[in-house]
Amino acid sequence: MKVGMSVFMQNSNNKWSDYEVYQNDLRLADQAEALGFDSLWSVEHHFTPYTMVPDVVQFLTYMAGRTTKIELGTMVIVLPWHDPVRAAEQIAMLDILSKGRIIVGFGRGAASVEYNGFRVPMEESRERFVETAEVVVKALSNERFSHEGKYFQIPETSIRPRPFSHPERRLYGAAVSPDTAERMAKLGLGVLVAIPLHGWDAVAKDVERHDKIIRAAGHEPVKPIVSSFVYVGETEKEARQGAFDYMGGYWASADAHYNFSDGHLKNVKGYEHYGVIADNAKTTTPDQAVEGFVNLQVAGTPDQCLEQIYAMRDKVDFDHLISVFSYGGMPPELTERSMKLFASEVMPELQQEGVPVTAEPASEAQLAAK
Repeated sequence: MKVGMSVFMQNSNNKWSDYEVYQNDLRLADQAEALGFDSLWSVEHHFTPYTMVPDVVQFLTYMAGRTTKIELGTMVIVLPWHDPVRAAEQIAMLDILSKGRIIVGFGRGAASVEYNGFRVPMEESRERFVETAEVVVKALSNERFSHEGKYFQIPETSIRPRPFSHPERRLYGAAVSPDTAERMAKLGLGVLVAIPLHGWDAVAKDVERHDKIIRAAGHEPVKPIVSSFVYVGETEKEARQGAFDYMGGYWASADAHYNFSDGHLKNVKGYEHYGVIADNAKTTTPDQAVEGFVNLQVAGTPDQCLEQIYAMRDKVDFDHLISVFSYGGMPPELTERSMKLFASEVMPELQQEGVPVTAEPASEAQLAAK
């Protein structure tokens, strides 16, 4: 199994300045390769302190220059907010600068504050996502391409520079609903599980549906990539309390950003399934909601964390785990301690089961042969 880590510059309680948040998370990112992580990820968000990486490709380009072998992933680029030609150019450029170390995850977003800020109607998100993804794949795959669609009319053109390592073969979509999972499959995207909002059984059904569609099209599906918040402690008591405090802080920040619990999304075309979260909020206390969220993540001693990850994998047969260590106003010293304990006691066991960290970046000849 590959094991990655993600940073996303969250300042949910405004305890620090935004500059300090960046310095804290950049210090974590700078340790990822030396600690042996296989990949480093971040996510795009805008306009609130929920997470503060408005340009995930720019961040990963910065990290490409500070690393030599670790893979670099977007979890995710939110396609409805982007011009597809520009997005394809950014991906191609990062592919070259990193010498083919990128994995690209796409999503369609779910926060009205972000859609309003970009002046894009949320009701158009699904159609915009699909069409934008189609154009990006065309641009990355073909020397020259054109497109005539509902939202984009693109004359015959070519993006330059051309990508280096066929990143269009390493595209994933963040699937959080049955409809979304099916659309990802029809586009040929793998599944990236960013947050299992509806539980691992529901994720397993989405992945099963996705794989069935892929196979019907004559292709063998790739295994999913899964993300999880992680808190590792020396004792179960310490880890559970830390997880409850700081994953709880994250969950509160997510609800403040998305406004899940007020139920407004159930009336927005394409987001009706988020109404389940609002319905659950009516019948659970805040502590119960946090406990439910924590139970979907990874928290405990190193051995307990391994057990939880294997239990997740039993339901969703993934081969790449993205671990999130910094969230919810957690002090930097606790974040670093949890991350290093995970890297020394948990990660080696996981990596022994699958793909090891590549000792050197792939050569141009190797990448050209892919």
